Amino acid sequence: LTMGCRLFNLCEYETYKLVRIRSVKLGTLKWTLNGVILMFICFMMLWNKEYQEYDLITSSVTTKVKGVAHTNIPYIGEVVWDVVDYSGHSPVTLMLTVFVFQERNSFFVATNVIVTKNQKQDKCPEIPPWGLCKAHMDCEKGFSDQHSHGVQTGSCVKYDILRKTCEISAWCPVESQKRPPRPALLASAENFTVLIKNNIRFPAFNYIRRNILPEMKDSDLKGCIYHQFTNPYCPIFRLGDVVHEAKEKFSDMAVEILYHERC
Repeated sequence: LTMGCRLFNLCEYETYKLVRIRSVKLGTLKWTLNGVILMFICFMMLWNKEYQEYDLITSSVTTKVKGVAHTNIPYIGEVVWDVVDYSGHSPVTLMLTVFVFQERNSFFVATNVIVTKNQKQDKCPEIPPWGLCKAHMDCEKGFSDQHSHGVQTGSCVKYDILRKTCEISAWCPVESQKRPPRPALLASAENFTVLIKNNIRFPAFNYIRRNILPEMKDSDLKGCIYHQFTNPYCPIFRLGDVVHEAKEKFSDMAVEILYHERC
């Protein structure tokens, strides 16, 4: 009998009785709680941006600098600089070999020049205060460090009337000018322009954006220069304006960004 009752209990069905109470207070409390919970859920979704779908972007930025400058360099004379000269992509006029620092996500423009006349690979005295010596034993053949201008040959040679320095294998004569010309020889680089093209693509959404508007034609780009109010969508920027927006003075910055030449 006991076993039969247990099996019979498995076939039981339970239901709950629903009681509807007409009460303004309880009804108001119910919908207030439901509203608070709904607002909390919506707030958390907005706060954590759970309603958004994310995707990694692929982008590319290209720059193109334009401008022409005319300089009168001591010991050389008049030189006209174009893109390949001040951008450092090839040798320039009068056998000036260009050496420009390189860095990712950047471009460089020559603004000043230090010239050492008739420089070539040779042996010559080191410039004081480096390499001061009194005898050959003070110079170590093959020695060089981050302060020296070349590799020591092991000889102590005359630098001037009062001093001797270790002879080095280097670009001779060694660059002796310490301070760059002021004002900068290429101060007109302030009026150079740079075209910046930026392309951004979201692969998951197959969506592409550019900083050059679709309705812009080549003729529009040739004559425009960016201005915050009159031409805010032009991708061509004047270098002087870029420096000004960075709260700097171009004439001062151009002097300190050194540009060494060998001739």
